[in-house]
Amino acid sequence: MTKDCGSHGGGGGGGAGSRICGAIIGFIIIVLITIFLVWVILQPTKPRFILQDTTVYAFNLSQPNLLTSNFQITISSRNPNSRIGIYYDRLHVYVTYRSQQITLRTAIPPTYQGHKEDNVWSPFVYGNAVPIAPFNALALGDEENRGLVSLIIRADGRVRWKVGTLITGKYHLHVRCQAYMNLADKAAGIHVGETAVKYTMASRCSVNV
Repeated sequence: MTKDCGSHGGGGGGGAGSRICGAIIGFIIIVLITIFLVWVILQPTKPRFILQDTTVYAFNLSQPNLLTSNFQITISSRNPNSRIGIYYDRLHVYVTYRSQQITLRTAIPPTYQGHKEDNVWSPFVYGNAVPIAPFNALALGDEENRGLVSLIIRADGRVRWKVGTLITGKYHLHVRCQAYMNLADKAAGIHVGETAVKYTMASRCSVNV
C-alpha cells in the first residue's frame, strides 16, 4: 500500500502529508537555486590546451593513396579556475589532415585536474596504410614539395566540473591544435634517435566545451 501527496478522506493525515511533500519540493527547489547561483558566481572557465611538440617517427605516402604515420604528441592542459576542479572522464587524441582522420585514436587515462593545476600528456598516435582521399593525397604531395605540412591534432572527450562537493554532469570537450611541420627538411626539427624528428610547436589550441 503506497502513500501519495494528495489528501485522503477523513482525518487530518492528508493535510500533514501535503505539508511534508510541500516541504520536500521546497527543499529541492532551494538546492537547485543554490547550485545555479554558485555556478553563475564562480563562472567556470574552460581548460587551456597547448601543443608543445610533435615527434615524427614515420610519415610515408605510398600508392594507391595509403598513408602510414607514427607520432608522439606532447600536449599540456591547464585548469585556470581557482575554485573549480575538472574531471577528464574520457579523452582521445588523434591526427587529421584536411578534415580526414589519418591515425587511430589513443586514449588518455582518466584524471582529475585540481585548481590552477597543469597536466602534460605525451601519447603515441599512429596509422598504418590508412586510405586517404585522392584529392588529399595530391594536396599532401604539394605541401611536402613546398616544405610545410599542416596537420590538426585533435582531442575529444568528456569532462565534469567539481565545485566543492558538487560534481556536475558530463560535458563534451573538443580540442583542436594546428601543427605545421617541415617534413621535407629534417634539419628544421630536432633529431631523436636515428630516424625520428621532434618539431617544437608551443602553440595554443582552440577548446570548445
